[in-house]
Amino acid sequence: MMPIKLTENFRAVFYAPFYATQALGFYAREGVEVELRPSPAPAAAAADLLDGKIDLSWGGPMRVMKARDDDPNSSLVCFCEVAALDPFFLVGRGDPSTFRLTDLTRLRFATVSEVPTPWLCLQQDLRDAGVDLARLRCLTHRTMSDNLEALCKGDLDVAQLFEPYVSMALASGAGRILYAASTRGPTVYTTFLTTRDSIARNRTAFAAIVRAIRRMQAWLQEHSADELATAVAPFFTGLAEELLVSSLRRYHDAGLWAGRPEVSREGFARLAAILFSGGFVSRIYSYDDCVDQSLY
Repeated sequence: MMPIKLTENFRAVFYAPFYATQALGFYAREGVEVELRPSPAPAAAAADLLDGKIDLSWGGPMRVMKARDDDPNSSLVCFCEVAALDPFFLVGRGDPSTFRLTDLTRLRFATVSEVPTPWLCLQQDLRDAGVDLARLRCLTHRTMSDNLEALCKGDLDVAQLFEPYVSMALASGAGRILYAASTRGPTVYTTFLTTRDSIARNRTAFAAIVRAIRRMQAWLQEHSADELATAVAPFFTGLAEELLVSSLRRYHDAGLWAGRPEVSREGFARLAAILFSGGFVSRIYSYDDCVDQSLY
């Protein structure tokens, strides 16, 4: 077996396919022994990759673009797309049939603070809808857990959330889904991250990992969200079964997960443009500079 040290970005429901690949034995079937390690913070894995402390992580290609913005010689790259759409939602007490993004200018609204990509992506959606961001009464510093609590208390009108907070809000009657960011279209959200040096050292193992992900993606096409929930339940022991099933069913129905490991050029280009327009990076980075295509 080929040993690989893999750090998860953070524990999240929309990462379920990564957990399923391990739980269903697809890594082992390809001859890879994956040691899954927690990350102390979402951004920490990229630094550990560059320091050679780990072999692989998963996370957004935005980490690769930011690394190149900070250091043009950065060796950080991504490969193998898993989350192909934006997994975040706007949840509130309004009427989904009449809600428009422009309504946020008159509502008490809170964004995700834990990671930057969701709010950067939503800002682009708002600009595309003609919203003046300066007019938003927007809270940007609280956690999703805090915002869900505020939504339940009526202290917020709309919160930007991912699962399982969405299912929790719906189950409590605190709100309804007003907007699904997945409807924006392909936006490469999660891939594997590594360095070019790590690829050189672990090429055979990484190619096997890509094959394992391809097996998982085929499995997802043939199995239900309920079966996926059963497979990944050991990774979410603190989450009620009905919430896990509801969360995965919503993502499954949205087509959130990529059907093939090759990174979408369309989705990458959209993300690169969003990060640039939001001021997160100083220029638009190219697919060929950021995506390793040698492992398929």
